Amino acid sequence: MANKKMQWDSNFSFLMAMIGAAVGLGNIWRFPYVLYSNGEGTFLIPYIISLVFLGLSFILFEYAIGYKFKTSVLDICKRIRDRFQMIGWSLCLIVFIVTTYYICIVGWDLVYLVLSFFKGWGANPDGFFSQTFLHSTPSIAGITTIVPVILISTVIVWAIIWFISHKDLNEGIGKFTKWIVPLLVVLMAIVVFYALTLPGASIGYGEFVNVDWGSLANPNVWLAAFGQVLFSLSLGMGIVIAYASYLPDKSNLSKNAVLVLGANSGFEVFNAMGIFAILGFMALESGAPLNTLVSEGTGLAFVAFPKVFNIMGPASQIIGPIFFLCILIAGVTSAVGMIEPLVSSLADRFHITRKRSATIVTVVGICITSIFTTGAGNYLLTIFDEFLNNYALIFIIILQCIIFGWYYKIDNLIEVLNKNAIFTVGRLWKIVIKFLIPIILAIIWLHSLFTQLMVKGLDVIIIDALITIVLIIVPIILYYRTKTLEGKINET
Repeated sequence: MANKKMQWDSNFSFLMAMIGAAVGLGNIWRFPYVLYSNGEGTFLIPYIISLVFLGLSFILFEYAIGYKFKTSVLDICKRIRDRFQMIGWSLCLIVFIVTTYYICIVGWDLVYLVLSFFKGWGANPDGFFSQTFLHSTPSIAGITTIVPVILISTVIVWAIIWFISHKDLNEGIGKFTKWIVPLLVVLMAIVVFYALTLPGASIGYGEFVNVDWGSLANPNVWLAAFGQVLFSLSLGMGIVIAYASYLPDKSNLSKNAVLVLGANSGFEVFNAMGIFAILGFMALESGAPLNTLVSEGTGLAFVAFPKVFNIMGPASQIIGPIFFLCILIAGVTSAVGMIEPLVSSLADRFHITRKRSATIVTVVGICITSIFTTGAGNYLLTIFDEFLNNYALIFIIILQCIIFGWYYKIDNLIEVLNKNAIFTVGRLWKIVIKFLIPIILAIIWLHSLFTQLMVKGLDVIIIDALITIVLIIVPIILYYRTKTLEGKINET
């Protein structure tokens, strides 16, 4: 029943699950935009530095926690201090809510995968996406209007995730990621190599390798680099801790960390080159400047690329479906990882089977996701994403650094990391975890807060306040509910 009894059947299963969780929508559509907006090719310098010193340090930190305790996030918090369970519940809840709207975007992609076979978005992809498809409203007024096709597609995606997650570790997540992650790499390689042969591709990847040395003096570029590493590796979300808790004894944590970081960043950079090549083709064919085509998020996937496929010719009948299939695979593998901390924690704390835990998470998830399948879905999704990623999640990660870096004896984690290691960590690593990462995250948090307070409307502030209340009250309720349950178990 408890996840601590399970182990990966091979290190390859663990690596594929970790890479699958890390390689998500952000790698495909966020990284190219962040790179372009922060010095273009020069951005790779602070990105690599952030990856090595901060990303590697934090992923080792989470590996050590999961590997040492070999149990769920909630049980780990309980072992350190009972009341820390409320922080653990907050983390699981934040990541779960992020998953609910993340799956809605994956649901959009599932529909676009079907549309890509016959270019069902028509001659005006922009208008089709916002009006015909999303029925989008610029306020909460559209929340009473369900968009059936989006609701159906998100339920299908949730069903896929439940099918994978409700099974035992190796029969579900392990078996699925062992074949789907290599398939994702092959499919994306087809898209990228084809993109590099397109007329005008050099316009795009020329910008990719363009160097603006002056950007290195801009502190915002360095903050963007660290933010991208944090986002793309899914650090601080409990996924790494959950997956590492299933590792068998004598696992080489440092080697696994390097492999995951290398695979994730390699995929990210390789994919970005293909994205820029395709946008370069679009710039040549349409006569539009490249800077008007480079966009972030849904605008790139569901507007810019359909425009490209409209003018690409017969090849678009193959490249288009492959592109949207890649997004679907990346989205599903990431979502499976995102619900794992909550699935394992519910099973541990409420003493229920994994199947029942995954079913509860799925049913509640479908109910919450349905909110984002309304006419106000895109409006609410933007607000939720901004608040949860820029404020709530970063705040929880800072607390993790404080709890495990200061309250818990961090030297115990160093002992774990240095066993069977290809390299060892010591004083410098402790400084990064205890000081550098929390300080950088605090700067990012305060910068985001100051910037957004200047532009937020009253309706957004109210929604943010309601989310905050939920993130405070629900963990308290769950904490005391599990305390009551434990008391009854002890009595019997």
